[in-house]
Amino acid sequence: MLAIAAAIVFGIAFLLDLLNASIGIGMTALIALGLCLLALHQAGVGTAGVNRGSWRGGRVRR
Repeated sequence: MLAIAAAIVFGIAFLLDLLNASIGIGMTALIALGLCLLALHQAGVGTAGVNRGSWRGGRVRR
């Protein structure tokens, strides 16, 4: 989810740069926000929990 948000932020920053537009915050701030979101995604924040099942990765049928 955070990677999708980062992609959106990078896309907005790219479009604003192409159009030479400004929304009140600098391009550096948008790029820093996108990198922060990517770092949080890589750190595992906002992702689903790890499956702590058996070593086979699934249910054991009996």
